[in-house]
Amino acid sequence: MEQVKITIALIAAILLQWTLRNIAEPLAFIDFPLIIVVYAALHRNGIKALFYGSVAGLAVDALSGGLLGANGFSKTLIAYVVSEIVRRVYLDNLLLQIPVIAGACLLNELVYYGLHLLLGQIPTAEFGVTIAYTIIGTTIAGTIVYLILDSFFAEKVTKQKRDIFPPRRQTRRRNPIRLGNRR
Repeated sequence: MEQVKITIALIAAILLQWTLRNIAEPLAFIDFPLIIVVYAALHRNGIKALFYGSVAGLAVDALSGGLLGANGFSKTLIAYVVSEIVRRVYLDNLLLQIPVIAGACLLNELVYYGLHLLLGQIPTAEFGVTIAYTIIGTTIAGTIVYLILDSFFAEKVTKQKRDIFPPRRQTRRRNPIRLGNRR
């Protein structure tokens, strides 16, 4: 059921990205699909986050008329990097997720701009200004969206036993096969 909710949130984010750009100029700097892709990767859905990243990037490229595949590649790369970071570092706190959003946004813009330069297309906007506004806007909007999505998905947590400190995953499993009797 959680995947359906994230899919609906991703579709809404793609539509918001497409429509808000035409309504108000400052809202063009908020990358809503990136927020949802990072949210999916932060909740240990690595493969699904890769799928969401590629679909969201290609959809945004197709709707915006930009370089087809540049957003898809950058968002897929972001989903992979964030899911690998989450596999190694415990990031279940919102205060720890805020720098991840900002770093993902910075890496996304650098890869997107680099792909444009690599393929010989120069973006029309200034590089530094675009990155600064995008990081600020996406980080603020991402924090708000994460609070909304966490409260939206909280119904699952309230039905189960709610722990103050959720258990961490084990990094190493014990070998179930014992060779010999050791006491």
